[in-house]
Amino acid sequence: MDWTPTIADRQGPLYQRIVSALADDVAAGRLRHGQALPTHRALAEALGIDLTTVTRAYTEARRQGLTEARVGRGTFVKAGMTPAPRTLALPGIDLSMNLPPQPQDAELSGHLAKAFADVRAASNLEAFLNYHESGGTAGERHQAADWLQFLVPGVTGDRLIISPGTQSALLCLLLALTKPGDSIFTEALTYPGLKAAAAVVGVNLIGIEMDAEGIDPKALERACHRHKAKVIYLMPTMHNPTTATMTPQRRARIAQIIRKHALTLIEDDPYAFLTSGIKPVSTLIPERAYLAASLAKCIAPGLRVSLLVVPDAAASARLTSILRATVQMSVPLIVAIMTRWMRDGSANAIIAAVSAEAAARQTLARDVLAGQAYSAHPNGHHIWLPLPEGWSSLRFAAHLQKRGLAVVTGEAFATTEAPPNCIRIALGAARSRPLLLKALEILRDALRSQAYEEQVV
Repeated sequence: MDWTPTIADRQGPLYQRIVSALADDVAAGRLRHGQALPTHRALAEALGIDLTTVTRAYTEARRQGLTEARVGRGTFVKAGMTPAPRTLALPGIDLSMNLPPQPQDAELSGHLAKAFADVRAASNLEAFLNYHESGGTAGERHQAADWLQFLVPGVTGDRLIISPGTQSALLCLLLALTKPGDSIFTEALTYPGLKAAAAVVGVNLIGIEMDAEGIDPKALERACHRHKAKVIYLMPTMHNPTTATMTPQRRARIAQIIRKHALTLIEDDPYAFLTSGIKPVSTLIPERAYLAASLAKCIAPGLRVSLLVVPDAAASARLTSILRATVQMSVPLIVAIMTRWMRDGSANAIIAAVSAEAAARQTLARDVLAGQAYSAHPNGHHIWLPLPEGWSSLRFAAHLQKRGLAVVTGEAFATTEAPPNCIRIALGAARSRPLLLKALEILRDALRSQAYEEQVV
C-alpha cells in the first residue's frame, strides 16, 4: 500500500518530521506491522523533497526500530516492534544543517530594509512580479561579474549565469554535460545535494580517495585510466564534510590532470568568500570548467543566489536554456537585492561579519573540544570528527539525539558502501554562541562517556 506522511504541521528538520509521522501512523494503526513502505524515490517525489532527505529519514526510522530493510525487496514496517522514544530529552539543538551564522554585526535586517527601500525608490515593485530573463538580465550579470573579479579575475557577464541556488545549477550542469548511465568522478565523500541530483539524472558517482588536502592526484590518475568518466565534481575549499582545502600546488596538479584526460570540471565553491588568496581550480582551466560560487554559505541560504561561471557564451546560452526549462528563473526581487548589495558594499560587509563569527565559533569549538582530534578550517562553518573506538556513527548520533543534539553522520556523504566512522558538526546552525556552547558541551560529554559499551551488540 502507498503511504504519504502528513508533515506540514510538524516541527523540526524534514527528515525528523517524516520519522515522527511514520511512528504516529504505526501507533494509530494506519500502518500495519510488515507493511511495505514507498521506495525512497517515490516518497521523495510524493513529498516534493530531495532524495537524500528521505534516505536520512528511512535510516533514522530503521535505527529507532520502526522499519527494517529487506535486501532486494525494499523497506517495511518492522513486525512486532514497539517504536523507540522519539522525543528529545532536552530542547533540541540542530547542528545538522550547515548554515552560516547570523551575527548581529551582519545587520541583515537593516541591510534588507534599506535594499527594499532603495529598490522601491528606483523602480516599480510590481515589475518584479512578472517573468524575468532566465540566468539574470545583462545588467545583473555584468554587476555580478564585476563583484566576482576578486575571485575570478577577468570574468565577464557573458560568462556568468545567476542561478536560484547551487542545487539548481548542479542539476542543470548534469543535464548539460552527462546522459543517463554516465559516470562522474568526485571525492570519496561528497555533497549530498550532488548525490541527489545525480540520482535524479541517472548518473553514477565514482568516489576518489582523499588525503588531508582533498582529492588525491595519484588516485585520480588511476581512476582516469580505469573509467570512462568525462566529468569531475570537486569542492576544493573547506570541503564538505572533511574541511580539506587544496593548496595552490595541489590545485595546479589537479588542473593538469583534468586537462590531460580531457575532463570537464564542475567546481562547487560556496566557502571561497570566507577565505582569501586561493583562486579556484577553474581559473587554471577556464576553457573546460564550470564554477558555482554560492552566496548561501556566506550570507544566508534563503537568498537563493549562486553565480555560475561558464567557459564561454555558447555554454552560457545552453545552460540558460536548461535553467529556463527546469526552474524558469531566479526570484527577480532577490536578485535585485543581491546585485544592489554587491554594488554598494553591503555584500562584502555581511560576508566579513559572517566570517568573523565563524572564526569565533571555531575558537569556541577548539576550547570546548580540547584534546579531541577533529578536522576544521579557521573560518569554516563545520568540523569533521572521527569517533572513538566502540561507537558507530549512527549509534553515536542516536546517543546525541536523546540528549537534544542533532548531527550528520558520514553515511550522508559517502560514495561507497564503507563510509568513515565520523560525524559532521555544523557550528553555524546554532542561533547563538551560548547555544553552541551548550551543544558542544553535550558533544564533549558524550565523547568522554562510556555509554558506547551499552550500545555495542
